[in-house]
Amino acid sequence: MGLRDDLERFREVGENRREDLADFIQYGDLGQSRPGSINIPVKIVSLPEFAYDQRDQGGVGQGDGDTPDVGQPVGQPQPQPGEDGDEGDEPGEEGGEHEYYEMDPEEFAQELDEELGLDLEPKGKQVIEEKEGPFTDLTRSGPDSTLDFERMFKEGLKRKLTMDFDEEFLRELCKVEGISPREVFEWARGESLPVSMAWVEEAHADVADERGKWSSIEEVEANVERETVQQKIRREGIKHVPFRREDERYRYPEIIEEKEKNVVVVNIRDVSGSMREKKRELVERTFTPLDWYLQGKYDNAEFVYIAHDAEAWEVDRDEFFGIRSGGGTKISSAYELAAELLEEYPWTDWNRYVFAAGDSENSSNDTSERVIPKMEKIPANLHAYVETQPSGNAINATHAEELEKHFGRDAEDVAVAYVNGEDDVTDAIYEILSTESEADE
Repeated sequence: MGLRDDLERFREVGENRREDLADFIQYGDLGQSRPGSINIPVKIVSLPEFAYDQRDQGGVGQGDGDTPDVGQPVGQPQPQPGEDGDEGDEPGEEGGEHEYYEMDPEEFAQELDEELGLDLEPKGKQVIEEKEGPFTDLTRSGPDSTLDFERMFKEGLKRKLTMDFDEEFLRELCKVEGISPREVFEWARGESLPVSMAWVEEAHADVADERGKWSSIEEVEANVERETVQQKIRREGIKHVPFRREDERYRYPEIIEEKEKNVVVVNIRDVSGSMREKKRELVERTFTPLDWYLQGKYDNAEFVYIAHDAEAWEVDRDEFFGIRSGGGTKISSAYELAAELLEEYPWTDWNRYVFAAGDSENSSNDTSERVIPKMEKIPANLHAYVETQPSGNAINATHAEELEKHFGRDAEDVAVAYVNGEDDVTDAIYEILSTESEADE
């Protein structure tokens, strides 16, 4: 086994020993990751590599003129950068790249699908390209090179099967004593044979000399074997297929619309005085993986962050999870601002997610009179509310309960989740994203 094989084996071990995805989401350090790169700790030391020993300056032909002869004392090695007595970096000050397993949001989304059993298929909204697909559609006119000859042949063959008949048997009927062309024609029609009166009259005249060979139609049926069209084709082959102009169809390509999967995610967080550090941490631990997941699922993802107490204002991501206010709480103010900001992302062109989180405390009647009507007026793939109450429900923490009571637990576009501790985070994420999966179906 060579060095390259060793490296591959170490990498494989590193990937297998990285922190479990669910554990990482619930308990890991999310702050080590960037928007386009998720860093998950790996439980190994380092990859093997060759290192150059700065103390080894000797070797054949490398003497500097002061190299001692054999048997002479060599003295003590001099301190090198990074060793005791030197002002270089202390050991372990800088970690190597191998300390984290790095994945992009797309890989994160795929792994989270497997971890939680999700199957979210994003919807394309905005048409960015129209291209020709396979020649599957048909029209009545077109260039000869696109004529669907196979279809035309099948149509002609079906006509032959329905229009052909056993001519020899009808000629034998015309030889019955005293039979008229009309009688032969009516018998043929009774047998659903597609024969014309003109054909019968011509055949009746052709066998005039043989009239009287049979005494009755019944005698002909008893002594002459009838042949089906299929049997005739197998015996004689296909000499002629009756084509008609209406059988002609010309193939042309299906026009395929390439749609870009755009998404805008509105994250709303209560920053009022009751949202203490633990509650803020649970919001971050829930919302961050949701952002990564949707970023990995969509071609183009944009994020809007809204903080609110009794009023609402837009913030950037770095501020979103750290802000704390001393004011009261009016959740409807955030939805009013969300509706205003979403005007830049038309529902016809953008998928929309509106995620809100807080401790469910809200001003009196605000949920029923203002928040719920506003949620119903904002078109979105999914509205979600995450309640964070680490110490249990407060008496006036009723917002999540009111949403659940109004929309029901089986609503296709509204999810309510409860996060009282780290252990609840992945369950909350599943509750939210599985609601969207079911809505898509």
